[in-house]
Amino acid sequence: MADEPKGLNKPVKLKAELASFLGATELPRTEITKKLWDYIKGEGLQTKTENGKPENAGKFIVADAKLLPILRNTNSTSKSGKVTDLRNLSEGETINMMQMAAVVGANVE
Repeated sequence: MADEPKGLNKPVKLKAELASFLGATELPRTEITKKLWDYIKGEGLQTKTENGKPENAGKFIVADAKLLPILRNTNSTSKSGKVTDLRNLSEGETINMMQMAAVVGANVE
């Protein structure tokens, strides 16, 4: 009998915006993160400067119309007390690569 997937490999239920974006209702966190990065890289949505133009490299991620509803679901506080509140993010603004974990966490149940 196969072991149940655990931790980051265990499928989690996706909230509506992410489910619609990824075309799935349940995925492991590892898969969610990979698919988001595939999209970001495929669309060239990385930039080296905060709120800079997409240049396909760098540690900031530019919010496009498709990513915006997913990013706007994010309002969380990490264990270290860092708040990630993206509810007022606008198209063309950026998030830091380090905020991706908070985004994924905010979009799963």
